[in-house]
Amino acid sequence: MKTIHDLVDILTLKKEDSQTYTGISKTIGNSRVFGGQVLAQALHAAYQTIPNDRFVHSLHSYFLLPGDLTIPITFKVTEMRNGGSFSTRRVTAIQKNNTIFILAASFHKKEEGYEHQEPIKTSIKQPEELLSWSELLSQYGNFIPSQLRDFLSIERPIDFKPVQVLNPMERKDLPPVEDMWFKLKGNTSDLELTLKHQILTYISDYNILNAALKPNASKASIGNTQMASLDHSMWFFRDFDFNDWMLFSVVSPSTSGARGLATGNIFTRNGVLIATVAQEGLLRPLKNN
Repeated sequence: MKTIHDLVDILTLKKEDSQTYTGISKTIGNSRVFGGQVLAQALHAAYQTIPNDRFVHSLHSYFLLPGDLTIPITFKVTEMRNGGSFSTRRVTAIQKNNTIFILAASFHKKEEGYEHQEPIKTSIKQPEELLSWSELLSQYGNFIPSQLRDFLSIERPIDFKPVQVLNPMERKDLPPVEDMWFKLKGNTSDLELTLKHQILTYISDYNILNAALKPNASKASIGNTQMASLDHSMWFFRDFDFNDWMLFSVVSPSTSGARGLATGNIFTRNGVLIATVAQEGLLRPLKNN
C-alpha cells in the first residue's frame, strides 16, 4: 500500500448479505494480520447497518486469535439496539470457522452540548523539524537492527515522524511516553466522516505499545519481546480533516504480568482533540533471547 486510495480499498468490504461482509488483508511488515486493519474493517461493516445521521462515538474490542494474511476475513454484524439517539452494533470477525476478533461499537446522532478538552503539548517539535521513518531508514539504515529495518522498509499509506528518535544500540530505560506525528499520503479531500473514522481507527493501532515498552528498554526490545494487541478501545469527539499532520500522544500508566497498558490522545496540528485511544497489549519476554 502506497497511498490513501490503497488503504481505502483494503478497508472497503464486499457485501455478502445485509449483515455479512468479507475483506482481504495486506501486511505492514508482520507475519500476521495487522490489528488496526481488522479494527477498521469491523467498523466499516458496522457502519453499513447504521442510519446515515449517526456516527461512531466509541468502540471496544478484543483480539482473540492472530489473523492469517492469506485468507479472507468474514465480518458478521449483529444489530443490538436502535434507540432515539444511539445505535449499538456487535461485529464478529471469522477465519476458518474461528472467531479471531470481536467489536462492540456505539453510534450517536449529532447533538449540541458542553465543551472542554485536554490541551496539546505546547513545547513539542513540529513535523518539519523531524525525520520520517523512510528518512531515518535512508540515513541510518546500516545502524538499525535487521528486524526493525525490515519493518521500516515496508511501503505504507501513512508517513510517521517520531518526536523522539531512539538509538537502538543505546540500551537504557526511558519515560513511558511516545509522541508521533502522522500524515496520510495522497489526496485526502472530500472524505466522509464515516471513512475518516475508519482510517483513524486503522492508524490508532500503530506505535501505541511502544510507550509501555520504554520503561524497560535497557533489557527489552522488539527483538526479544513478543508483542500483540489484546484489546483496543476508542472514543471519537470531533470532526477533523486529514489534510495536515496530526499528533498521536501516548503514555503508559503500567506494565506488569507480561501485559502493558497505553492510552493516547489524537490531536490535529492546531490542537483540537479528536479521539482518545486505550490499548492493553502482550509484552512477553522471550526466554531464548
